[in-house]
Amino acid sequence: MYRVLLIGLFAFIRATIAGYGLEDDYSTVNFFNMFNFFDGNDPTHGFVDFVDQGTAWNSGLIKIKDNRVYMGVDYTNRAPNGRASVRISSKKAYNQGLIILDLDHMPGPICGVWPAFWTLGGPNWPDNGEIDILEGVNDQTTNHYTLHTGPGCKIGDTSGFLGSITTPNCDVNAPGQSNNAGCSIADPDSRSYRDFNANGGGVFATEWTSDAITLWFFPRGSIPNDIYTGNPIPATWGTPTARFRGGCNIPSYFRNHNLIFDTTFCGDWAGNVWGSSPSCSYRAPTCNDFVRDNPSAFRDAYWSINSLKVYSNRGNRSPDSLLIPNATVSIPANVTSKVPEPTFSSLSSLIPSFGSSVPEPSTSVVFVTLNTTVFASETPEPLQTVLSTLTMQTTLFGPPNPEETEIGGLPRIQARDRTRRRKHILEHRKRHGGYTF
Repeated sequence: MYRVLLIGLFAFIRATIAGYGLEDDYSTVNFFNMFNFFDGNDPTHGFVDFVDQGTAWNSGLIKIKDNRVYMGVDYTNRAPNGRASVRISSKKAYNQGLIILDLDHMPGPICGVWPAFWTLGGPNWPDNGEIDILEGVNDQTTNHYTLHTGPGCKIGDTSGFLGSITTPNCDVNAPGQSNNAGCSIADPDSRSYRDFNANGGGVFATEWTSDAITLWFFPRGSIPNDIYTGNPIPATWGTPTARFRGGCNIPSYFRNHNLIFDTTFCGDWAGNVWGSSPSCSYRAPTCNDFVRDNPSAFRDAYWSINSLKVYSNRGNRSPDSLLIPNATVSIPANVTSKVPEPTFSSLSSLIPSFGSSVPEPSTSVVFVTLNTTVFASETPEPLQTVLSTLTMQTTLFGPPNPEETEIGGLPRIQARDRTRRRKHILEHRKRHGGYTF
């Protein structure tokens, strides 16, 4: 067994995990080209005029502003036939994955406004399901996460998340629930809706697997670093805000979903609850009246999108380099490994003398990259300790059978021939000045 101890100011460690790789980046360069614009009648009967892409560009309802995607509504004109707005649907449909939306601003809370970021499974609603990631109306306080399906789907597991269940049955025609209520979980944090803009926005992350649909809200200032670096690991994010699991066969009820942004007005929700909001209903007799006659009230009814990314779980992958603090990292001795030819100069000056005491490994990973690569097939330990730092200690273990090992360019050595092995090592160190790679 060979041990090579490396001490450095920092080291980049790549761990092969059953994790997420980037599938689509809805960046500012291509954002609007990746969506279709809907300009038909609002299916939710809103007092709105959805416009096509050309009209939206020319009227300033959509643009790229300060390297962010802007989508707003008409806030300068009276709107006798409904206020001009935008509804877009991604050209690509998805089946499971991780959707991460970073918003700087959203269109709420404003009387008469009904904004939503959601996913929808095809035209025959609700056959393939609907996932409402961000949605609210009027002066609502917190966000509501909701699923809409046909009969047979409900929230089975009622714990393990931060939110509170408002309706448990996902069936849009469930008895004892309002029509189209679905199963819904309310976020306990007002920064998820009412105070979202005042707090500088935040991130909504949705993990859709065959077992569950899980959602997190991270207010600005509390966003996990792995989201910023593009290597999301939901298992390290802590208790989710909402989780829909148990009581529903997810693959049977949710298929082929497109991503949708829209801002509508009044309609089946915001209009129907107009009278139950004193702060809104005193402004006008009906929701439609208020939206029609008060354009300036909707200046802030816009989306400002920092990023939208969709990740897919494609099995084992090598995420971008991660800094692991003060970690002793090992490859188990029963795994064949290979360290390729050197790519950087001697580290002999960085390696202290430990005498006969060599630190034992404590954390298993699949492979480690330090300008060299070690391949293995172990499943990594949980990565909650993956944090930024500048120092680390790494121990690499070769297999017990040196016939299958090459280290530092040394030829394969028969384990039983100890004399020959020692001779090769001494000659190698003599030629290369000690510990080189």
